[in-house]
Amino acid sequence: MSAQVAIPCLLMRGGTSKGPYFNRHHLPEDLDQLAKVLIAAVGSGHALNIDGIGGGAAVTTKVVMVSPSSDEWADVDYFFAQVNVVEQRVDFSPTCGNMLAGVGPAAISMGMVTAKPGVTEVKIRSVNTGALVEAIVQTPKLPVPSVEYSGTARIDGVPGTAAPILLKFMGVVGSKTGALFPTGNAKEQINEVDVTLIDVAVPMMIVRAQDLGLSGHETAAEIDAMTELTARMEAMRIEAGQRMGLGDVTEKVVPKMAIVASPANGGNIAARYFMPWSCHPSMAVTGGICIASCALAPGTVAEGLESLNAENPGHIVIEHPMGQMDVIADYSVTEGVFELNSAGILRTARLLMRGEIMIPAAVWE
Repeated sequence: MSAQVAIPCLLMRGGTSKGPYFNRHHLPEDLDQLAKVLIAAVGSGHALNIDGIGGGAAVTTKVVMVSPSSDEWADVDYFFAQVNVVEQRVDFSPTCGNMLAGVGPAAISMGMVTAKPGVTEVKIRSVNTGALVEAIVQTPKLPVPSVEYSGTARIDGVPGTAAPILLKFMGVVGSKTGALFPTGNAKEQINEVDVTLIDVAVPMMIVRAQDLGLSGHETAAEIDAMTELTARMEAMRIEAGQRMGLGDVTEKVVPKMAIVASPANGGNIAARYFMPWSCHPSMAVTGGICIASCALAPGTVAEGLESLNAENPGHIVIEHPMGQMDVIADYSVTEGVFELNSAGILRTARLLMRGEIMIPAAVWE
């Protein structure tokens, strides 16, 4: 066997995250072997990921795997992996809505979906959660239809502008647990603190900032420096995982966490999202959908904090450390019961590099 094995990949920014996008069929089927390959690709095990293409942060050690889908509705399957920065381990249980923004362009670039003049709708099934998402990708005819990355769309957390990619999420309620509120309660207590345990796009534990002695408008760095607070929240998260039927989540990244507060900059609610052991520098797409649902559902910890638009209450603007995220929810509340039909998010993506990533042959030995 040669000293290294070459695997084709695209390096892409998806939303406010970044990482390699692979054809799933170019990688090992066995998850244990796959984890070893992804750890080597990213360089997990070093704070700077110096021996791989990771960027030393959770938002830059994410991996996307795309393949043609056997689902009747979907064009492609999206399999996500979160590689730990310092610890050599991989979590295949969550999904990532930011990296999802690059799945449509990647599927077109890999030849799995044929681009149409103008825009191309790519129907995506999330392998991790079963969610169905339609990505609307700009594909002008120049001279043949291809992905357009330049444009005027701006998302907070990414410099400059790019072509818009609209993500329409369907079937995201009960993504991992099968229920909006896995315990049957819109609000309960863990360690004498009110929490909402909710599962929309991603299972989450959501807490009011004021109940933790915070304003909810702290920077991500300020929160990460509060080690006693983050340790307290982690203990609560582990208990939340048990209550939500997720088992021992000590080394798993779900459920995620968020703190919510009243808005301060013209939005509808302020939030700080955790990945879960550090505060996200901006906001995760799946987290944004879950937080928006928490703001709209009656009886949650967000009730009374949110400032909804009376004319368009389904348009939720979430204030996060780097700005704002807009979530467009198609929902209803009937006799106090919240139902989410779909949720839309505007994101952007950019192809950074295409080629082959080199994996040491010893990874297979």
